[in-house]
Amino acid sequence: MDAELPGHARAVVIGGGVVGCSVAYHLTKLGWRDVLLLERKRLTSGTTWHAAGLIGQLRATENLTRLAKYSAELYTRLEAETGQPTGFRQNGSISLARTEERLVELKRAASMARTFGLEVAVITPAEAKALHPLLAVDDVVGAIFIARDGQANPIDITQALAKGARTGGARIVEGCKVEGILVERGRVAGVSTQSGPVAAEVVVNCAGMWAREVGRMAGVAVPLHACEHFYVLTEPMDEVPADLPVLRDPDGCLYLKEDAGKLLIGAFEPVAKPWGTDGIPDDFEFGELPEDWDHFMPFLEDAMRRVPALERVGIRKFFCGPESFTPDDRYHLGEATELAGFFVAAGFNSIGIQSAGGAGMALAEWIVEGHPTMDLSDVDIRRMQPFQSNARYLRDRAVEGLGLLYGMHWPFRQYATGRPVRTSPLHERLKAQGACFSETAGWERPGWYGAPGTTPAYEYSYGRTAWFESWAAEHRAVRESAGLFDLSSFGKFLLQGPDAETVLQRVCSADVAVEPGHVVYTQWLNERGGIEADSTVTRLHEDRFMVVTSAASQTRDLAWLKRHLPDDARARVTDVTSAFAVIGIMGPRSRELLARLTPADLSNEAFPFGTWREIELGYALVRAQRTSYAGELGYELYVPSEFAAPVLDVILEEGARSGLRLAGFHALDSLRLEKGFRHIGHDVGGEDTPLEAGLAFAVAFDKAIPFIGRDALAERRGKIPKRRLVQFKLRDPEPLLFHDEPIVMDGERIGLLTSGSYGHTVGAAIGMGWVRHPGGVSLDFLRTARFEIEIATERYPGEASLAPWYDPKGSRMRS
Repeated sequence: MDAELPGHARAVVIGGGVVGCSVAYHLTKLGWRDVLLLERKRLTSGTTWHAAGLIGQLRATENLTRLAKYSAELYTRLEAETGQPTGFRQNGSISLARTEERLVELKRAASMARTFGLEVAVITPAEAKALHPLLAVDDVVGAIFIARDGQANPIDITQALAKGARTGGARIVEGCKVEGILVERGRVAGVSTQSGPVAAEVVVNCAGMWAREVGRMAGVAVPLHACEHFYVLTEPMDEVPADLPVLRDPDGCLYLKEDAGKLLIGAFEPVAKPWGTDGIPDDFEFGELPEDWDHFMPFLEDAMRRVPALERVGIRKFFCGPESFTPDDRYHLGEATELAGFFVAAGFNSIGIQSAGGAGMALAEWIVEGHPTMDLSDVDIRRMQPFQSNARYLRDRAVEGLGLLYGMHWPFRQYATGRPVRTSPLHERLKAQGACFSETAGWERPGWYGAPGTTPAYEYSYGRTAWFESWAAEHRAVRESAGLFDLSSFGKFLLQGPDAETVLQRVCSADVAVEPGHVVYTQWLNERGGIEADSTVTRLHEDRFMVVTSAASQTRDLAWLKRHLPDDARARVTDVTSAFAVIGIMGPRSRELLARLTPADLSNEAFPFGTWREIELGYALVRAQRTSYAGELGYELYVPSEFAAPVLDVILEEGARSGLRLAGFHALDSLRLEKGFRHIGHDVGGEDTPLEAGLAFAVAFDKAIPFIGRDALAERRGKIPKRRLVQFKLRDPEPLLFHDEPIVMDGERIGLLTSGSYGHTVGAAIGMGWVRHPGGVSLDFLRTARFEIEIATERYPGEASLAPWYDPKGSRMRS
């Protein structure tokens, strides 16, 4: 190892686990030679060294699967490239289902995996036993087999990546603890260590379970928490063949693998044991945690029922070691919002070995190119909210998060821990009205409403749930009468100053140089023309604008706006999200209802779509905006938080006489999908342009100040896109869509649905997804192509359209 510490490096990677070594390796592959990796102790210490080494390729989403698939492909060639053995064997993996619902989950995963080239077979219990002769399958209803999955030695994989990085020019220094992050003018400038400072253009936090602590040195939130993870290793077993597939039995929270003639049995238990809440000991290196047989024994007993041969063999080793988990069980990747040049790759939720290759490649490309080279929104650290680095929140969420790795991945699955965190001023009143709350970015938001006198609670299924009809009734009320939504979770930013308009004209694709009193829908684009944000901009006064974004995008969008605020701009931005509650009243009778509550003239002539007015409502002054995500005549009422509850009382009192129904976010989602409205982070993102996404109407090519990304879009202007966001509807009214179901065109899988729901107005399941065609995705092409949607390996005929299924001309919300 190189022991001398240089005074400068182009990139400093903090952490010598498998992920840190992968980042360093891939940076050198992209031509960066001046890379320095610093490890506080020795390579692989902390977590990597004791990982089980399972290499699975199928993950929860398309892009995470692509990254895991790349990892497997990398590991197949790494030994030949570096000469360092990796222990990588592709014996395949079996995932069992003990229930029909679990089998549906596995079949849905198989459908998704086949879309991007994974070899996945749905097999019977007997076929599973033939592949894994030690199994008892009397309670198994089905399984899937992934032939190219495998296992590896985590220490050897890491050493191979480290060797490859050194060969490429990287320097690795062990026994060197980073003690601080250097910052100059809002950008990372290097690190300080126990051996002195190192200047750097880029710093990458790959510190594993120490990543939160390292992030805090830089003022960056890296939410993760360590948990105890248990497995046992048996004595040698003659009946264990070397080519035994990895076994996952998620209904039993179990995994098993062959390990040099022995079996390794691990568990992801539903109630986990957080560790290190009060800090990780400074001397922790290759440490083990105390045994806890009482905690692990129920899972070991279940493993004995699954593999009866375990009853006849002794236990050679009981192991417990720490692994870090994030609040949503997805790892953190990307550049931090708080500090330019500071990147994070941490919080791998016990899948670090299988994810390290792809994550290292993706982050290295992001660093070198200056932007992500694929859609990484699933794991982009900018999805996190500042509160999620709170120690108590992380500890409480970690209790649940570990077990959810093998829990059922139900549609609309809600976390039970770490709640409530953020509640709107309307929360208690809506709770009393029967709201069943879902959670987004910490916000408690009504998902749907139960009947009076009931205690509503989520139940889960891939079919119709008991609350399906409540959701349908809320949806229909908005279409036929009026519905009320609590939209207070919207992110809200106040941009003010003489240069506010100039700043927004540069950031926004649409023309926001409108008169005060107008609301503009717009995207924020990157230099490639990809969509970074989807927002509305309200001009309050000549020098004051309100930007409104989605709750999940609040942190990311605020950082984007601040980074594009020139140092010499006479403008400042303030996050005022908590200052206003937002009440949405949507539906054909919404004007009639509000007109009985305010003296303001609400006629279409006096108050047209896309404008705002200050109106009196109750005892408050409220900013009412004619905008609607539901696709109906509607109003968003921005109410100062301290006035919100009394204003709601006034509306509900009158609404009881006017057919008003409280509605939740499930209804809002199905309403917006019928209307073809896009959802940032689901349907569109940084690799999608407005021209491809059907949002060209929000692009002002001819405004005086060129917006970011204009040149990239200009090259495609006037051409039929070869890739387009398309609406789909099933012909059969019974199946349900959620998202990630394969789109099948003329018999071939071509992609996945980005969104899915049930269109209660159109009477069928609907969704959106991207379609590619070399000749252009035109109306004529869509009419001639044959489309199906695949649900759990079954295909259902569907219709495709570029226009919304409901009110394609948009006349209802402008009425």
